[in-house]
Amino acid sequence: MSREIIRTRHAPEAIGTYSQGVRCGRTVYLSGQIPLVPETMELEDGGIESQVRRVFDNLAAVAAAAGGGLGDVAKLNVYLTDLAHFPVVNRVMSEYFREPFPARAAVGVAALPRDAAVEMDAILELGE
Repeated sequence: MSREIIRTRHAPEAIGTYSQGVRCGRTVYLSGQIPLVPETMELEDGGIESQVRRVFDNLAAVAAAAGGGLGDVAKLNVYLTDLAHFPVVNRVMSEYFREPFPARAAVGVAALPRDAAVEMDAILELGE
């Protein structure tokens, strides 16, 4: 099976040895996104809510570059440096996703790149 590398200028460029996304057949793997503003590569100003929104916007941009959208997400992984922010993730997620919701994991971590408070990655399943 061939692999297609997904790139978009509408999401932060990769800051390491990885691609923004990889499409294998109808499945797309979106690399972890932290709340970086694509134009500046700086962390989103504001609190956790604006940072969660930025992460969803970044994921949506990579999904769009792959020919899909957040509605195609089958699995979402959320990494938080403070699990007390989980209710904010749920509230904001309800604005970006509709039922049936994707499978999801939420994990508390000690630290994230660039001292971000949140990171997410996802797996999409695109239609025929």
